[in-house]
Amino acid sequence: MPVLNSIADAEAQMAGWRQHIHQNPEIGLDCVKTAAFVAERLREIGVDEIHEGIGRTGIVALIKGRAAGPTLGLRADMDALPMPETTGAPYASQVPGAMHACGHDGHTTMLMGAAKYLAETRNFAGTVALIFQPAEETGEGAKAMLAEGIMDRFGVERVFAIHTSAGEDLGVFTTRPGPFMASVGDFNIHITGRGGHAAYPHKSSDPVAAMLVMANALQTIVSRNADATDEVVLSITQVNAGSAFNVIPAEARIGGTIRCFSVEARDMVRRRMKEICEGVAAAMGVSVTISSKIDLDPTVNHEAETALAAEVAAEISGVEILGHPHMGGEDFGAMLGTRPGAFLFLGQGKGPLVHETDFDFNDKAAPIGASFLARLVERALPMG
Repeated sequence: MPVLNSIADAEAQMAGWRQHIHQNPEIGLDCVKTAAFVAERLREIGVDEIHEGIGRTGIVALIKGRAAGPTLGLRADMDALPMPETTGAPYASQVPGAMHACGHDGHTTMLMGAAKYLAETRNFAGTVALIFQPAEETGEGAKAMLAEGIMDRFGVERVFAIHTSAGEDLGVFTTRPGPFMASVGDFNIHITGRGGHAAYPHKSSDPVAAMLVMANALQTIVSRNADATDEVVLSITQVNAGSAFNVIPAEARIGGTIRCFSVEARDMVRRRMKEICEGVAAAMGVSVTISSKIDLDPTVNHEAETALAAEVAAEISGVEILGHPHMGGEDFGAMLGTRPGAFLFLGQGKGPLVHETDFDFNDKAAPIGASFLARLVERALPMG
């Protein structure tokens, strides 16, 4: 089955929606204008219920089918990234320092396009819960909406989501059962000592020396504590200390990220990081604190739901089952931790990659994604 005819007919309308969202990006949990735009379109579409302000600016909208049945959740993220835009598009961001560089404008549009079709046809038995989520990029949005009980409140039994994939052929879906996206845990190690004159280091407690020992020791966690068959990454990406050649600073900092595919591996890395840093700090006469802003669960697809999604994707435009997971992260993993479901990528053609200043969502991908979501509902919630 190719793109659904009525969704194909709405391609220009969907492009208009998407470009409006692209032009007005919002960051984190503060997707106020985006959420208002989505809610207004949903009212025009004629959904049955709209619940706003969930997880600050999230929306859950319901569409009821022609007969009673279970509730299926479809999630799209709405937030942008704190970065400049260099696309030169006529609908380029009008907000300095913010742009839709990860395709969330397209994800939101695809879900609205599916909603338009589903509200018109209602050829399913049950209810569709349309989940429009803020703050995927900061790792806060899914947890914020889950904390307000959306799964139980709206009776969601299964949940699905798709994400654009730049550089992959237009229309080709990719997914896999089991671990699909890595857990993400950033870390900030703050070392405090006693600064002083660099000519008299014995009168100081040098945080730079401690920082160097910690940075080297942390690299042994993967090679000496992780199972060799596990896929675990610990990358140090920031090392900061000092401002003068002849001054031992009082503080130093190490920052980086942890990526893996199991909660057990993530917890092991965190535990060893704490043990190493605190041990080095005690040995070298400094103090240390470890903090994190983003801590995402791995995205683990459920086997039956992945098989269903792959079957629908194959009918729409084609699917590839991947042999290996991605090391990138996605906060949809938190939703998959509460309900069975699946996450897929949708190719949008060759071009700049996500998180690049000249990235732009391909509007030709929107009808494909919307058709997939709509057909997934009809297949998962069949009449009769």
